[in-house]
Amino acid sequence: MFIDFFYFMREKGFDISLSEWLTFTEALDKGLCNSNFTEFYYVSRMILVKSEADFDKYDGIFEEYFKGIKMDEEDSIDKFLKWLNKPDFDELQKELARNDLEGEALPIDLDKEEVLKKYHERLKEQNEEHNGGSQWIGTMGKSSFGNLGGHLGGVRIGGTTGYQSAFQVIGERKFRDFRNDKLLDNRQFQTALRRLRQFSTRLDIPKTELDIDQTIDKTCNNGGCLQIVFDRPRKNAVKLLMLMDSGGTMIPYSNLLNELFQSVHKSNHYKDVKTYYIHNCLYSKVYNTPECENGDWTDTEWLFKNLGSDYKVIIVGDAAMAPEELYSTTGNYRGPNGGLSGYEWLMQLKKKYKKVVWLNPKMAPGDAPWREAETVLKHEFHMYKLTVDGLNQAMSYLMVSR
Repeated sequence: MFIDFFYFMREKGFDISLSEWLTFTEALDKGLCNSNFTEFYYVSRMILVKSEADFDKYDGIFEEYFKGIKMDEEDSIDKFLKWLNKPDFDELQKELARNDLEGEALPIDLDKEEVLKKYHERLKEQNEEHNGGSQWIGTMGKSSFGNLGGHLGGVRIGGTTGYQSAFQVIGERKFRDFRNDKLLDNRQFQTALRRLRQFSTRLDIPKTELDIDQTIDKTCNNGGCLQIVFDRPRKNAVKLLMLMDSGGTMIPYSNLLNELFQSVHKSNHYKDVKTYYIHNCLYSKVYNTPECENGDWTDTEWLFKNLGSDYKVIIVGDAAMAPEELYSTTGNYRGPNGGLSGYEWLMQLKKKYKKVVWLNPKMAPGDAPWREAETVLKHEFHMYKLTVDGLNQAMSYLMVSR
């Protein structure tokens, strides 16, 4: 039963073992899905998906196999979502007021199959953003496709609901944010940073903290009879120095850096956190604020003298700089070099602090010859992409004692 579904998932690269599939078929044999398609989805996901990071991938495979919605079509919707999710509707309304709505809307009594057929036609034909009107996928028009328009019925794509009359919502992938390759937001930063608790040192004092995992294990092994296990409380022993690239090519990532800054400072996993800002590379001065204003800075040598080598260092930046900014002793066009090149300052940082990682929001795969500075720095530092998976790898490296 459903053996084709098994081979389909394997064909799509979904990691599923034969034992997991046998467990799933056993659940079907026992009627755990109650002949209900929704319950079938939840039971299959519970058994076959190992991590929440795979929820989005599984949803795509499930939709394609059972509903005929291909994954590559789902990915193409991302382009439309960028056009359709509008943060500033006041400006959009002003723009629409200057443009007449052309054409006629699809009739409201058009059947579902006909609407979906026309939607798929527009999906293939449309190659630019469209606001208003009645023909294309867009916002605030009379089309049957898009969001915040004046047409009753049809399908909503992205955005928020208006008349609540759409018979289908397309592009709503609830678990997209759990993917390991997605750039982080505040909630994901908090989730990833919570994992650092396991790396905190434990005080040499009596065991007074409830160990939930061990309590569950001991209780299960004790035939269900409650057996409470206590452990020593943790101590926040990690000291962190953050150097965040600001301005220039990092401007598109300003919100991301702000989320990271807030998440780190809200976290209770660190004994001390120091945050400074750089522009492209480390030089003789680090800035106290993200505006990177001349004079509002701290000597880099002061950091080396006053922040001990036990600090863990996180550099956040895209490493997008001209070669002279890295190698020349006059490469810092915004401030003093201090007689050394940016590369030499970074090597001093690496010599002082044994645990340094570099988080890059747009890291190129492999050694990219068109990104010379990034390629060089990849060989000098442990560089990770600023994603859920990348942050977890970086934190794991920082906390290894050797």
